[in-house]
Amino acid sequence: MNIQVIIPLILFLIIFFIVGMFAVKFVNNSNSFVQEYFLGNRQFGGFILAMTMVATYGSGSSFIGGPGAAYHYGLVWVLLAMSQVVTGYFVLMVLGKKFAIMARKYNAITLIDFLKARYDSHFVNILAAIAIIVFLFSSMIAQWVGGARLMESILGVSYTTALFIFAVSVLLYVIIGGFRAVAFTDTIQGIVMLLGTIILLVATIKAGGGLENIMADLRKDNPNLLSPYGSDGSLTPLYISSFWILVGIGVVGLPQIAIRAMSYKNATAMHRAIIIGTIVIGVIMFGMHFIGVLARAIVPGIQNADTVMPIVTMKVLPAWVAGIVLAAPMAAIMSTVNSVLILVSSAIVKDIYIGYINKNPEEKKIKSLSLWATTIVGIAVFFFAIHPPNLLIWLNLFSFGGLEAVFIWPIVMGLYWKNGNKYGAISSMVMGMVSYILFDRFYPNPFGMHTVVIPIVLSFATYVIVSASTVRIANVKRSKSF
Repeated sequence: MNIQVIIPLILFLIIFFIVGMFAVKFVNNSNSFVQEYFLGNRQFGGFILAMTMVATYGSGSSFIGGPGAAYHYGLVWVLLAMSQVVTGYFVLMVLGKKFAIMARKYNAITLIDFLKARYDSHFVNILAAIAIIVFLFSSMIAQWVGGARLMESILGVSYTTALFIFAVSVLLYVIIGGFRAVAFTDTIQGIVMLLGTIILLVATIKAGGGLENIMADLRKDNPNLLSPYGSDGSLTPLYISSFWILVGIGVVGLPQIAIRAMSYKNATAMHRAIIIGTIVIGVIMFGMHFIGVLARAIVPGIQNADTVMPIVTMKVLPAWVAGIVLAAPMAAIMSTVNSVLILVSSAIVKDIYIGYINKNPEEKKIKSLSLWATTIVGIAVFFFAIHPPNLLIWLNLFSFGGLEAVFIWPIVMGLYWKNGNKYGAISSMVMGMVSYILFDRFYPNPFGMHTVVIPIVLSFATYVIVSASTVRIANVKRSKSF
């Protein structure tokens, strides 16, 4: 246990708790607990919007799992990761003004509110809530594991102890402050992530004696580390290209990202967020994954790829600087966890309890249930994360793919195609969810593409065919009645 490394991280956590306490006054003074706790009253400017998107998307997968995969596969994983640069730009350009306008028109606080109002269907509501709870639960497990791996490496304690420390730290400030606490801390975390990435990249190159020496060492270790097919030759151009759908275009369908497009205050904020978010995501994604490749030459022989980042950080930086830089992956993990926790909590309380069990609960009751739902979900994730997978990135990508297959077309087509209806949305969501789980289970990476591609295509075809057919049938019946 290195005290010089730990002290900056402790200070980092203290700042989060202070921010959470600061956000409490907004929750307590708000006219609507639900609007404030789950959406921050839609009052965020461009910089905060950009940083909360970056911090939410830049998860343990980006800072722990991604560099671990790059350590294993080589430079090709950097190429694959760069498909994520378009994320903020694409989400805000596709959803952007239209999504925010319609969300305000429907008075939608959650993504499920929007879908329910757009399609006027309880089945859409229920399917959406189930998908969010199932797939985001697996995403949270991945983040919990990433946070625990990081603390395990830093503190020198057992994995289970590290997992407990991480879980308590996150739950405290999320339960206290809600969405605004999440957005404020995301802004701090986004800045730390950006600076930490730049500092660590420079230090890693310097520690390896420059890029030329590092590349020579990698070529001696395994020439395929520098090839476009990966260290074992398994990554084909088709597979890499399919990641543009999974972590680029398809991100529009991620509820934790889409809801950010509801929370900004005006068009100027959105345009500013597009520019800032694209630049910051580009720097972070390139920097962290490239560091993962370089680490192979500097610290060879790491068995657990998810420990690459903390190990290389503590090797190439002075202890106190390492503590500050390691706040970057901690920030990435905590920012994603807090966003997902709020989203799952809102699905349980806002969309299921208030939607179907008690439609007019007292404000006090909503507050109590929201806090309890967040706590119970966090505890449940803790127990599932006790036995982690070898590479957490695959668990996180499973969650991404499932959510995208379910939500992308009901959201996008619901915004831009007036003939899209509840029958198309329901059938598309069912097709996306079922086909994705079946492919992932029995035939992963069909035809050499990532598993998500065919379910997204099938869900699109289902949406269009069913919506068009039911509209035509309705028109025929209407004409006969006249």
